[in-house]
Amino acid sequence: MAPLRVLCIHGYRQNGGSFREKTGALRKLLKKHVELVYLSAPHCVRPASSEALEKENGPGGDKDSRGWWFSDVQALSFSAQQQCEESLGLDDSVTTVREAVKNEGPFDGILGFSQGAAFVAMLCCLQEQKLEPEFNFRFSILVAGFRSACEEHKKFYNPPLQIPSLHVFGLEDRVIPDNMSRELLPSFQDPQVLIHPGGHFIPAASAHRQAYQDFLQRFQ
Repeated sequence: MAPLRVLCIHGYRQNGGSFREKTGALRKLLKKHVELVYLSAPHCVRPASSEALEKENGPGGDKDSRGWWFSDVQALSFSAQQQCEESLGLDDSVTTVREAVKNEGPFDGILGFSQGAAFVAMLCCLQEQKLEPEFNFRFSILVAGFRSACEEHKKFYNPPLQIPSLHVFGLEDRVIPDNMSRELLPSFQDPQVLIHPGGHFIPAASAHRQAYQDFLQRFQ
């Protein structure tokens, strides 16, 4: 049985290479069933203080920091909590995903972390509205996802998306508190949920294997 191919969308201030390193335990957990393919966002992010990097990425944040869009169009920065009328860079990021699907696809599913998970929700919406004919994802996995607080992104959140989804979040997440991830759930029809006691990371202990496998087996 061929493994499921999953496109992986990293978080803000990460890149495809660093996200691959951070998801080593997940790759090991799912290795017989899933092939993870990593993509880097098109936008370079200005260096932050070491404290901010540690908060967002854990110790030793990424050198080649990337982002999928900016919530502050003047400062070219992003915060999940920042209310804004408009964002910058989202169209370029959609183009990056479209090219990846065209050149490296097909993909069975798409996985996103933090800002990447918020972006995955938008990509799934574009797919269901038939605005991106290249997209043909059969499922989505959103880790530490959230609804964008940007006014122009409201269009992505109704009606509920039909794509099967697994939402993963930590009760101790200080970057994207679990209530922000819960607010995204109504945007999906029949969302599956995996809650872990930890913080801002992708859980991949043996205790979590069953939840991932139960979700993925129907697409095998």
